[in-house]
Amino acid sequence: MESPPRKIIHIDMDAFFASVEQRDNPALRGTPVVVGSPAARGVIAAASYEARRFGVRSAMPSSTALRKCPQLVFVPHRFEVYRAVSRQIHGIFASYADFIEPLSLDEAYLDVTGNKAGIETATQTARIIRDRIRRETGLTASAGISYNKFLAKMASDQNKPDGQFLVAPGRGEAFVQTLPIGRFYGVGEVTAAKMKRLGIHTGEDLHRQSLSFLQEHFGKSGPWFYGIARGIDHRPVNPDRARKSSGSETTFETDLLDTARIEAEVAALSDKVFAWCEKAGTFGRTVTVKVKYADFQQATRSRSIAGPIIEAERLRRLGQDLVRSVFPLRTGVRLLGVTVSSFDAAATNAAVSQTALPV
Repeated sequence: MESPPRKIIHIDMDAFFASVEQRDNPALRGTPVVVGSPAARGVIAAASYEARRFGVRSAMPSSTALRKCPQLVFVPHRFEVYRAVSRQIHGIFASYADFIEPLSLDEAYLDVTGNKAGIETATQTARIIRDRIRRETGLTASAGISYNKFLAKMASDQNKPDGQFLVAPGRGEAFVQTLPIGRFYGVGEVTAAKMKRLGIHTGEDLHRQSLSFLQEHFGKSGPWFYGIARGIDHRPVNPDRARKSSGSETTFETDLLDTARIEAEVAALSDKVFAWCEKAGTFGRTVTVKVKYADFQQATRSRSIAGPIIEAERLRRLGQDLVRSVFPLRTGVRLLGVTVSSFDAAATNAAVSQTALPV
């Protein structure tokens, strides 16, 4: 007999870091707040919804954010506080699900198929969890409810902030077809641009493509795109999921030959990776830079240091030092990537705590 559909909830805190700061400092409420540094080479770790109305987003350079919203209020990060609130929220999750897969400090999947709390529906479970989060932390969360992880993740973004959305069994394929391709989880900026060049702008456009076409143009990602265009995702909620690395890469329309431009691109990629590390609350000690040349030959350079990299500027410097090791260039560069790995939670906690000590 066919198994009944799973019941998956994706909980996503609303502007988590910034909302914690607004909660703890009433003077910040209603103002465009970002967590980060206003320094020329700073990067935004989180933005309040008031800031987002101006187009400010996490991982954006601070200089760009200030041009979009000159009245931005910058506050420094307090990771020890964010981690404490995250533990409180995950304690709430544990009352309703045995299978919980954290994605970062502020979001997680919950498999409530087993109905641990004896609540009639997954929709009611999500509403009760959100109410408890608001009551016990003073913060709001949004939720997506569906029969697989991909659809639940997409649904949690539908009624943000402080809302929820259900994609019921039998409705997933139709729901996906209404979405712009840039909203798809797992489709980054470069892939979205490539899809648009191929005439794929929406889920409906993606659905029209054959598996062979998607494999031809997107390689091993082709079957994934083919499946999600049909609302298919068989991945289980994995409580033991441990992220081993975080990376970002960019393919350029025109091959790069200017070494100063290459260093600047590596710095920008480093900022994106560091923004993820800040959001996840975990920091690595190994940096890897990937360089793919115009002839598709590839070079990688890595360096490991004694402790976790908890400062954006240090990650930038390490990345730039590594890419300089391939200079002078043998030919143009078509792709650059930066990855951080060797995550160590205990070392991260010790390092962050040390930086918080008075001097």
